[in-house]
Amino acid sequence: REILGEIATGRDPAAVRDTLRRRPTVADLCERYLAEYASQHKKASSCKTDAANIRHHLLPLLGRLNVAEVSRADIDRLKRLVREGKTAADFRTGPRGRARVRGGSGAANRCLALLSKMFGLAEQWGWRPDASNPCRHIARYAERKVERFLSTQELGRLGEVLRARAATVPSAVAAIRLLLFTGARLEEVLGLRWDAVDLERSLLRLADSKTGAKVIYLSAPAKQVLAGIPRLQGNPYVIAGALAGRPLVNLEKTWRRIREASGLPGVRLHDLRHSFASAAAAGGQSLLVIGRLLGHRSSLTTERYAHLAADPIRHANDATAEHIAGALQPRKAESITPIRRPRTQST
Repeated sequence: REILGEIATGRDPAAVRDTLRRRPTVADLCERYLAEYASQHKKASSCKTDAANIRHHLLPLLGRLNVAEVSRADIDRLKRLVREGKTAADFRTGPRGRARVRGGSGAANRCLALLSKMFGLAEQWGWRPDASNPCRHIARYAERKVERFLSTQELGRLGEVLRARAATVPSAVAAIRLLLFTGARLEEVLGLRWDAVDLERSLLRLADSKTGAKVIYLSAPAKQVLAGIPRLQGNPYVIAGALAGRPLVNLEKTWRRIREASGLPGVRLHDLRHSFASAAAAGGQSLLVIGRLLGHRSSLTTERYAHLAADPIRHANDATAEHIAGALQPRKAESITPIRRPRTQST
């Protein structure tokens, strides 16, 4: 239609086609986003996630479209197809690697957020008119937050398996124990370097976590785990991988075996962080303290543990009320035994 309009004004059709072909596509937008924005403003792990979403979801569905012509209907269609798993895949990434690309509501929402940012930048770069972001008014899918906390019995079973596997997969077992004892994120433990460990002050000083610079406090059990990890020459990482000088990059395969042996199907590594928060709440710690322990930037993130933090208060409330209720109960009349006087003997 645009070509016909240009021809009607007297322009050369071939020149019009060349102009349209030179217009930036969504693939061009993705490339520029990664090179000029993500690499400058986002952490390496976030850049990697964005690149994966672009490669697996955005490019197959939108890559060839001109940036200026992407409509709200195109975005809505992508959101629906990703949710339905149309872009899901399972493939090898090397001799020992495997990648699973999943769809679902969460993946669709992340793609929508990424596209919204990219089309906002497209407006700044002059690739779309101002206030034309096609992601506006596209509602995100509702996601059910899965909160899984290990019970005392489940922790006991996990502990037995960890002790049994310590000799065969020591790095993986050490990583899992650190997750449990610190409440740290998985990437924080796997990316931990020895120069960030301060055993004397019982601290981990992370220069680059998900929420920026962060301090993790080390308990006695956490320090014991770290003290038992050998420092490999030439490897700066605490949780060493199979490759020289590199960290362990994938704990999922080993974790799946450990959780199955522990009778914990479906429990994710991230649930160990939730379990740490649950234990803190059960111990009477406030939401403020729990948020500081977990390194939450916003108190809203910690609100998911509000029902757990209320448990000690609820127990104290019950005990106090029961004590008062007991005091209000009528006392039973004390039975009085009359004193019998001794009989006097007649003489």
